[in-house]
Amino acid sequence: MDWLRQIPIGQFVDGRAGWLRGLDPRLKLGWVLMFLLTPVLAGPVWRVSLLGLLLLLTFCSGLPVRVWWRSLAFLALLAIGAGVLATLLPTGTAPALLSVRPPTELGSTVPATPSWELLYLGPFKLGGFSLGPLVVTQRSAQLGLNTSTLILTVVHSVNLMLLTTPSEDLVWALAWCLSPLGALGLPVDRLSFQLLLALRFLPLVQEELQNLVRSLASRAVNLKRLGLKASFGLVLAVGERLLANILLRAEQGAEALMARGSEWLPTEHFRPSSLDATGFKPLNLFGCALLLLMFGLRGRYGSV
Repeated sequence: MDWLRQIPIGQFVDGRAGWLRGLDPRLKLGWVLMFLLTPVLAGPVWRVSLLGLLLLLTFCSGLPVRVWWRSLAFLALLAIGAGVLATLLPTGTAPALLSVRPPTELGSTVPATPSWELLYLGPFKLGGFSLGPLVVTQRSAQLGLNTSTLILTVVHSVNLMLLTTPSEDLVWALAWCLSPLGALGLPVDRLSFQLLLALRFLPLVQEELQNLVRSLASRAVNLKRLGLKASFGLVLAVGERLLANILLRAEQGAEALMARGSEWLPTEHFRPSSLDATGFKPLNLFGCALLLLMFGLRGRYGSV
C-alpha cells in the first residue's frame, strides 16, 4: 500500500473543486506568511484563534475531504503528541529568592509567590497538578499549547497552499515578490527555478523513503532484538542510503536537464493564465482586505 501517497503533504492535487484554487497565488503566499509569522511571540488566545481560523478555512474550502483529512489527522496526532510531551516534561523552576532580613521587616516589599493556576472561570480555579514525578504547571501547560498549535498551524497552512497551488504558479508568485531585488543583482530567475526543482523532487523523496521502509518490513527487522546500539546503527544506515538515493535522483535530473539544453525559462513563462483572463476577482479583493485586517488584529490583540 502506498501509504505516503495517502498523506499528500507538500504535493499538488489537480482538480477544479474548491474556491481556494481560484485565489491569486500571491495572496495565498501572503496568507501563509501570516500563519507563519504572527504566532511568533503571540499569546495563547491568538494562537488558538489562528488555529481555529485555519481549520475553518479547511472545512469550508470546498476541497474533497479525501484530499486533506489524512494529512490533517496525521499532523493533529503529531501536534498533540508534541504538546503532551512539552506539557509533562519539566520546564525548570524559578530560583528561590532568599533574604537575610526577616519578612516582617520588609513588609510589602516581599516579592509575591508565583501563581500556578492554569485556568480561571469566574470563581472557579484550576490549579497545577502532578502525575507522580510529572508536574503540570501554568508554564508547562502554556508551553505545550504553544508547541501543539505552532506545529499544526505552520505545517497545515503550507500544506493547504501546496495542495491547491501548482508549483509553477507558486514560483511565479515568489519571483514577483522578489522582483525589486533583481535590480540589486539578485538572480531571481535562477532562485525561482531552483525552488521549482525542489518542489518537483518532493514526491521522489517520499518514494525513496517508502521503498526503504518496505525493504525493512520485508526483511522482518525486529528492533527490540537488535538492541539500542544496533538499532541506532540501522537507522543511520537507512538515513545514509536515503541520502545517497536522493543525490542519485538529483544527478539524474541534472543530466536530463543538460541533455535537453539546460535552458533557463523566464519567470513570466510561469504566469498563471487565469490572471490574464479574469484579472482581480472580488474574492481576491476580499481576501486581501481580510489579510490586512488580520495583521491589524495581531498588532492589537496578539499578546492576549
